[in-house]
Amino acid sequence: MLKKIGILTSGGDCAGLNAVVRAATLRATNHYNWEIFGIRDGTLGLMKKPVDAIKLSASNFEGNLMRMGGTFLGSNNKGNPFHTVIEDGKRIEVSDIIINGLKSLNLDALIGIGGDGSLKILQKLTKKGKINFIGIPKTIDNDVEHSELSIGYDTAVDVATNALDMLQPTAASHRRVMILEVMGRDAGHIALNSGIAGGADIILIPEIPYKIKSISNHIEKIRSKGRNHALIVVAESVKKENGSKAMVKFVDGQIRLGGIGAYLRDKIYKITDAETRVTVLGHVQRGAQPTHRDRLIASAFGVHAIDLIAQNKFNRVVIWKDRGVHDISLDDVAGYSRKVEKNDPLINVARGLDIYIGEIK
Repeated sequence: MLKKIGILTSGGDCAGLNAVVRAATLRATNHYNWEIFGIRDGTLGLMKKPVDAIKLSASNFEGNLMRMGGTFLGSNNKGNPFHTVIEDGKRIEVSDIIINGLKSLNLDALIGIGGDGSLKILQKLTKKGKINFIGIPKTIDNDVEHSELSIGYDTAVDVATNALDMLQPTAASHRRVMILEVMGRDAGHIALNSGIAGGADIILIPEIPYKIKSISNHIEKIRSKGRNHALIVVAESVKKENGSKAMVKFVDGQIRLGGIGAYLRDKIYKITDAETRVTVLGHVQRGAQPTHRDRLIASAFGVHAIDLIAQNKFNRVVIWKDRGVHDISLDDVAGYSRKVEKNDPLINVARGLDIYIGEIK
């Protein structure tokens, strides 16, 4: 039986998104002879009349698209689909517009590629509209519950590690303390993994408290052993020592995480008198060329998502666990966040390397 599948990317972009859309397209068209439609700009594309969607085929992916960062379909990470607007003189909930857009495509199922927040929103939308749904986890933060890896994470860690590799010679040449502020939202996976791989001396993550005095003491210990520089990695959501969040207000009024690197710079300089500089890595963690692992995981996720639809299994999320692809109920994932546990083996690795990683009791 011919099936008609929709696929969209939602939330912040990351490396590997084009690879997962490619995998789903090839599996659906080549193996099952189904039709698959890419919905542009996430839920925004579903609000347009007509819906902004394109029919996908293998020919869409004959060039370098799989090797490119970002998402050729576009995405959206703004707005609340459950607020009301005025349309044709009537008050209507945005979610109803989105659901009507989905139904106008006459889809047998929708595949949504997103992080924990996007998956929660898409779950709520598809439940309300009684639409068959499969979720695929993508986020550089790697915080989707029950999945050891999410699309985009490996590339983000690789970018952060490369940044440390490039900061180290400058730190050594000028006898500086170099602070690298990385993304990760409320989880410290990027900071922890890149910090170990990139030879950092200090790693600060939101899950473990720290003391400025302990950071300064660690820098002094490094100096006492004859090294004149140090590398620090800090996750963007690490709080100030007093427990308040470091935030940045943009000209459009948006307030976002940021500024913890500058805060640490000033504190460290006052105590140690060490020349300290900050690099905020920012969005280069999202748009880089995907690593082989992100392409591999994306390909496996895309194939498995289509196979679940063929088995009439819905309200599921594809996950990576124990070096393979599995799937679990969306109810066990949507709205939950996987953070670094204090008993994470990499915490012990960091401590074994004499990296200061906070005040662990």
